[in-house]
Amino acid sequence: MSSPVSVSVVVPVHNTRRFLQRCFDSVAAQTLTADRIEVIAVDDGSTDDSGDWLDAWAAEHPNTTVIHQPASGGAGKPRNVGIEAATGDYLFFLDSDDYLGPEALERLVAMAEEQDSDVVYGRIVGINGRAAPVDLRTTSGEVSLYDSPVYWTLAAYKLWRRSLVEEYRLRFTEGRLLGEDVPFSAHALLHARRISVVADHDCYYLEGRGDGTNATEQDADWVAQLAYVGEVLEMVAAHVPAGPERDKLMERHFHGEVLGMFAEPYLARDEAGREAMVRAAAPLVEAYLTERVSAALPPRLRLRAHLIGAGRAPELTAVITADTVDGLGPALIEDGRAFAAYPFFRDPAAGLPDELYDLTSRVVLRQELASYDWDGPVLRLRGTARLDGVGGAEEQDVSLLLRRQGHTIRIPAARTDERGGYEAAVDVNRAAEGLRLDDGIWTVRVAVAAGSLVKEAWLPRPKAAEYDAAPVPRIVHGTPGEPPQAATVFHSEAHQHVNLDLGATRIPLAGDARGTAAARVVGAPVLEATATIPGWPAGAPVDFVLHAPGRAPFSTPAVGVADPDGRLRVRSQVRGVPEGEWQVRLRIRDRGFSRELPVHSADGVALTVRVPLPLHRRLGRQARRTVSRIVRTPAR
Repeated sequence: MSSPVSVSVVVPVHNTRRFLQRCFDSVAAQTLTADRIEVIAVDDGSTDDSGDWLDAWAAEHPNTTVIHQPASGGAGKPRNVGIEAATGDYLFFLDSDDYLGPEALERLVAMAEEQDSDVVYGRIVGINGRAAPVDLRTTSGEVSLYDSPVYWTLAAYKLWRRSLVEEYRLRFTEGRLLGEDVPFSAHALLHARRISVVADHDCYYLEGRGDGTNATEQDADWVAQLAYVGEVLEMVAAHVPAGPERDKLMERHFHGEVLGMFAEPYLARDEAGREAMVRAAAPLVEAYLTERVSAALPPRLRLRAHLIGAGRAPELTAVITADTVDGLGPALIEDGRAFAAYPFFRDPAAGLPDELYDLTSRVVLRQELASYDWDGPVLRLRGTARLDGVGGAEEQDVSLLLRRQGHTIRIPAARTDERGGYEAAVDVNRAAEGLRLDDGIWTVRVAVAAGSLVKEAWLPRPKAAEYDAAPVPRIVHGTPGEPPQAATVFHSEAHQHVNLDLGATRIPLAGDARGTAAARVVGAPVLEATATIPGWPAGAPVDFVLHAPGRAPFSTPAVGVADPDGRLRVRSQVRGVPEGEWQVRLRIRDRGFSRELPVHSADGVALTVRVPLPLHRRLGRQARRTVSRIVRTPAR
């Protein structure tokens, strides 16, 4: 049977008095009602009055229980004590210097209950200089460890189904300041039937204390820590067979637990201490660092791993020093590839292969489109685009790529600032080596080159609200004597990438054309229509064209003008049209350009007009019928 308590919030506390009010206020302010929350605060030997504060809080909040115990040397034991005391369906571990976002527990529990989840991640926000371990962007009822970022944060602050924790007797490592939650979290995730993510709400705020007292900033016995990490890797290997899935998990552990300490902590040791760390890490590299894992690491870690595995502590020291103390020079660009400027690159004596330095896949094209607008036949675009990690943006060339049916046209762009700004102009009448671009759909991409290294990406929709509106085709004009052209910028539905439609091949010209057909008792019907055609010249001819099955089209000139914004209003009286029902279309004409446009009535159906017989023909027909009746009527 389910507990009446939905979630047990376990808060380990050790000398965090200055943060407690904010932390516990955030729990009290949750929209999940207090009767569904129990708070278990475990005072782990605090000496700064944290224990007294907790007792005073509990006296005013009946759903809070305080447990006092001697200092245990880490968050593991107080969390375990909280697990033993918990009665809720779910467990949530809240560090006492952090706090919850509004509605966090309600949303996390709702996701768990709706999806029958064993683990639910909430979006994490780093504050005061501390970064969130991962950027969770997509809310999902079910994610995989192997194709989502969830395994990259093994911290405790998630919602855990308590029955899962008890079934596998999962507990935190006690007496450790670093990584005490890694075995618990990794083991739980490997057994979880379903893992969910709430990414559309800030659920957990992660405090960066700024005074060096965060557990992750503490020094440690790194040789012992590596042995501890080895036990974690052994556990993972026991649960996941060798192959791509295990390698995905091992990549995260080499990033986070194995190679992360080979930086300032490594340099802080003397030569013997460094060699001891290398000896402790070498078996882990040999056992679990496959070629696939190595290739997935960035060069700074790939080099470290290789040198650790080879037992080359002096070279490792030089690489780490260059990375953390001296700083690296610019990357070497050669034959379309980038190589990090670490020591011993192509040093015959070192014999290190180029692939250890290869950072081509790590060079990221960062870009954003700020605006685009038409200037006659020229589409002007402004944005930023740069390659990170291979020199300054001012030294990189940027261009736009127009592609259609395997054909690519490159439009050079001009740099506007050293931060990566650029401007580009696409003249649809001259872009194809001085000639007009063909009608059709042209995709638009941005390409940035640093020497021979080129990266390209789809051009994204600008963020400004003005670009949210539906696309409206416009008429663009070339040099005198050339016909105009229909052109539209539109955004793909799936990813909102920028595309160029020439000739109105996908986005119809004047898609908002509406009209009326008014019958007259005496005289011909009157047609009226409105349409939006930006760029259409005010004096260019506009006709109504009438179509009927089995008949030749009939056209009649329309009277009207287009205002400066392209709103066209025209009118015509239908004369000389044979009787019958005709579908109405608009035809615009200008210097060899001609296009018929569907017209719809206010209710969205195709506009039609009923043309009666002319009055004299109707009278003649009526007279003939009368004479016929007289002739057929016998005399009396």
